[in-house]
Amino acid sequence: MSQQLPPLNALRTFEAVARLKSFTKAADELSVTRAAVSHQIKNLEEYVGFALFERHTRSISLTPAGEVALPKLREGFNNIADAVHLMTSHQSNENITLWMAPSFASKWLVPRLHSFSSRYPDIDIQINAVSGLIDTAEKDSYSMEELFRSEDADVVIVFGSGDYPGFAVHKLFSVKAVPVCSPALLNNPDKPLNSPEDLIHHTLLHDNTPYKGRPQWNKWLKQEGIKGIDYDRGLKFNYISLAIDSAIDGQGVLLSIEAMARKDIEEGRLCVPFDISLPLEMSYYAIHPESADYNHHAVDSFIEWIAEEVSTEPQL
Repeated sequence: MSQQLPPLNALRTFEAVARLKSFTKAADELSVTRAAVSHQIKNLEEYVGFALFERHTRSISLTPAGEVALPKLREGFNNIADAVHLMTSHQSNENITLWMAPSFASKWLVPRLHSFSSRYPDIDIQINAVSGLIDTAEKDSYSMEELFRSEDADVVIVFGSGDYPGFAVHKLFSVKAVPVCSPALLNNPDKPLNSPEDLIHHTLLHDNTPYKGRPQWNKWLKQEGIKGIDYDRGLKFNYISLAIDSAIDGQGVLLSIEAMARKDIEEGRLCVPFDISLPLEMSYYAIHPESADYNHHAVDSFIEWIAEEVSTEPQL
């Protein structure tokens, strides 16, 4: 069978060019020159005996022959990726790789991990905190399936809609946004903070991480019918944890996901000046492939544990 197939490099190059619709982008992804990509495609076209791409002035497109072959080729590469995953995980099924946003890792999960390690001392955890692991306003071509395969993830924790076809989806908790600040801000008679209207005297802090459904001051103020406050002013951060640190330092008032600020609230670094919450549309979910090829023992153990951790916090 191997003699009936063209070189794997040529097929891999074809898949990259077809997916990215660019010889240059494919060269960047494969860490080769554009000339090398062109050479591989030319060899493949010579091997099959017909053109796979139509070259235009500033773009390329697949020929009908290329279109019909691409799905099967992707399926083949996915099967190869699964096989490699099995090879690397076969030695021990007591390892689990988790992907999540940095804020969830630092503010929610990591402080609780000692409980998991105590219960499952034989399961090693690899945590990859990645800021892009959220439902963004713009969808790129990187599917969740490709994410799991390329990053060798076992479980991904996302803040999103919960609509992830083809995956086992476990809802962790819904979220709400609350205003938080340093307790020191409550003791300044020159800048009172007794009511929402007093926010006009204070710097507003913003979580500007580019994800759908994030807390926004304009929605909170509109919900309460408060006018006359410039909701767009203040300090803006592209990580929730940075915004929380700014609030702890007394630099202003932050509208934060309550679950991310809870530990700092409980330990007195933050307080809630007025208990008015804004329900958010998105929720936190743990997802993993339904395929039997994955490490179900460690995955099931983690899902069971995190569900229990969530259940111990009635506020969630």
